[in-house]
Amino acid sequence: MKCGLLGGKLGHSYSPQIHGMLADYEYLLYEKTQEELSEFLLHSDVCGLNVTIPYKKTVIPFCAELSPRAQRLGAVNTLVRRPDGTLVGHNTDYFGFETLLHHSGLSVSGKKALVLGSGGASATAVAVLQDQGADTIVISRSGENNYQNLGRHRDAALIVNATPVGMYPGNGAAPLSLDGFPQLEGVLDMVYNPARTSLLLQAEERGIPAANGLLMLVAQAKESAEWFLGKPISQDVIPKITRKLRSQMENIILIGMPGSGKTTVSSILLQKTGRKTVDSDEEFLARFGRTPAQTITEDGEAAFRRLESQMLAELGKLSGIVLATGGGCVTVPENYPLLHQNGTLFYLQRSLDLLPLDGRPISRSTGVEALFQKRDPLYRQFADHLIDNNGLPEAAADQIMSILGE
Repeated sequence: MKCGLLGGKLGHSYSPQIHGMLADYEYLLYEKTQEELSEFLLHSDVCGLNVTIPYKKTVIPFCAELSPRAQRLGAVNTLVRRPDGTLVGHNTDYFGFETLLHHSGLSVSGKKALVLGSGGASATAVAVLQDQGADTIVISRSGENNYQNLGRHRDAALIVNATPVGMYPGNGAAPLSLDGFPQLEGVLDMVYNPARTSLLLQAEERGIPAANGLLMLVAQAKESAEWFLGKPISQDVIPKITRKLRSQMENIILIGMPGSGKTTVSSILLQKTGRKTVDSDEEFLARFGRTPAQTITEDGEAAFRRLESQMLAELGKLSGIVLATGGGCVTVPENYPLLHQNGTLFYLQRSLDLLPLDGRPISRSTGVEALFQKRDPLYRQFADHLIDNNGLPEAAADQIMSILGE
């Protein structure tokens, strides 16, 4: 049985990985131009297809039949080839967003929900929210309700981002600020790379429940697989696959005092997990031609910190790596969202008398104890987890892996 994903520019897709955990059929990526589409749809031997940008509407004329949801939404994201060769079009995005909303635990009945964007993803969210009894308002750039008159919707209880704003590689952008929504109860972002968009980081900072679109991606794939196979798949696989993917995509970020063992622990994690590891000091040298110590000595710490933040902005966009950071990255508050957008931060704690001073000009000039008193509160503010690294570094690595479920 041959299945796959049809789209224009697919790049890196998690769909083959997800479907590999759902069933044992072949699942490939099919990048096709508009000119190639007709021949492929009419004459290929592919039994089941997921459909993504820009073909969710384009494939409709090729379908002999549409499911009720595909008809209602005017978009097809799943194609099944019948024995006679004709195609049936389905829409599983509805189920995907419905599942995301359910798992968020948010109650939307009788409440105002703002859906950002007016494309196909927006139509899906609107349909689900309306079916759940929400007062749903679409916010677009030029519609009646737009980003210039958001003040009329200060009573919104839910915001759903159905735009690509903030999606990799455009990390750090947000469609709006959450400051103007004092009654907000939840934020859902269909983007899943990065794991925490700027919009979701805003929600997290304010203590507002929030979720990205990874679970939606898995849920819609699960229903697609059911159409491909012609049989049901347990709902239990959705959170299970989502957790596994999230763990694989999440960066392991090591923070802590200079000499606390970040480089050593990252090397052990490389051996145990096979993840790519990046040492901040080595990366700095490769990018700028000088070590951090040289840069601090020659140009001062402020100049070094600017270059370090520039580097972390790029490294933080990556997924699935181990990053051993420099000891002072926590002194720049702007570095937190850069690291946290795709990462879980682990504070490696080590006794001060075990911290070396060689090649560490700030530790030498400030003194280890004084430096620790200044930075320990910052490490704790950044950290998701505290790791004791006074014993064997293998034990610290094992503790990190246990936390991540690996």
